[in-house]
Amino acid sequence: MGHRDIPQLETNRLILRGPQADDYPDFKATFTSYRARYMGGPLNAYEAWMLYAAEIGHWEIRGFGMWMIHERETDRTLGMAGGWQPAMWPEREIAWVIWPDEAGHGYALEAADRVRRCFYDDQGWDGAVSYIDPKNLASIRLAERLGAVKDKTAPSIDGNDAVYRHPSPSQLAGSQVAHGIEMEIAHYQDPLFKPEGWAID
Repeated sequence: MGHRDIPQLETNRLILRGPQADDYPDFKATFTSYRARYMGGPLNAYEAWMLYAAEIGHWEIRGFGMWMIHERETDRTLGMAGGWQPAMWPEREIAWVIWPDEAGHGYALEAADRVRRCFYDDQGWDGAVSYIDPKNLASIRLAERLGAVKDKTAPSIDGNDAVYRHPSPSQLAGSQVAHGIEMEIAHYQDPLFKPEGWAID
């Protein structure tokens, strides 16, 4: 699967499409900012460009990758979610990032749940992990809301990350976790819902 064959995914609020040149400014703004402190950043302009090129190239090499998250109503980009496994990564990862100004609306949960279902149902994945900086409490909380559990026995990338293992397709199907995700997403989709004290994404 090349990058021209990236499937489009949809939810009630979101459209997920492959990364395009027009999406780069938002990506650069995030990865050169303090928001990227848990993802190897902040990067300089050259490093951000190289990473964005890698996001596109990853689809060509692996046949899966990261989608750009677009709001359905406005088409503006909100962040990224998808799969990631560059060289030396022990396992396939489900990853996400939300632009700083778009956090707090449940977009990461909604997008990560959708891409995981795509990988499980359409690409035949039997599981996945998320590699998270131990200080990134918001992403840890999101991983836990997705049903992922810290796997202390799993190999990490460089010894400085925590590995959160997602439930397998059979563990997830019809589970309390799946039902909880569905309910939480429905709350965020309610225009009258005003979350207070919730995880950042």
